[in-house]
Amino acid sequence: MRYTGPKFKLCRREQVDLFWSKKYNIKNNRNLPGQHGANMQRSSEYGKLLRNKQVLKRTYGLSEKQFVRIVKEIAAQYSKNNQVTHDVALFQFLERRMDSVIYRSGFAKTMMQARQMVTHGHFQLNGVKHNIPSTFIKPGDKITLKQGLTNSPLYAQSLDSKVKVPSWVKIDRNGYGIELVSMPQMGEIAVNADVLKVIEFYARA
Repeated sequence: MRYTGPKFKLCRREQVDLFWSKKYNIKNNRNLPGQHGANMQRSSEYGKLLRNKQVLKRTYGLSEKQFVRIVKEIAAQYSKNNQVTHDVALFQFLERRMDSVIYRSGFAKTMMQARQMVTHGHFQLNGVKHNIPSTFIKPGDKITLKQGLTNSPLYAQSLDSKVKVPSWVKIDRNGYGIELVSMPQMGEIAVNADVLKVIEFYARA
């Protein structure tokens, strides 16, 4: 199941800001959660791989079932058939989820907010109402905000040209539209985990 508890507790657990939000800055409290958090050690190699996997999974807000399917089935099969390394394929599938694309566009302040926007039916995919955040967007697909929400204060930040948008996402600020113009490129945006180590974790598990 997807985690629904305190978000800051997760950030303390992983010692990184999992949600790309100043709200969850851990600089003032680096102790791990729990009674003995200050004394907990993470020295084993398996433990380091596990924490790395947890960071990536929690960054995108996925359940273990969702995440392991993308890693071991979808990305693995795609990499075999398309001459793409497993780590690149995994990154691309994570970034091509509908909620990820909307977050990267600047229409949402966090990945969690983007997912909620999609499930509430705020967006159309290629002109059709769509409420499934896990849908993988393909280059050429277009996401548009529902007409009745274009004046909503919730989407005022989407008009901010200062929001840094990755090269694979094209924004139509006047039409409240998003287009995936190419496959996501590793290295263009910072992630808090080593994607190769995530693959290694599941290879050892």
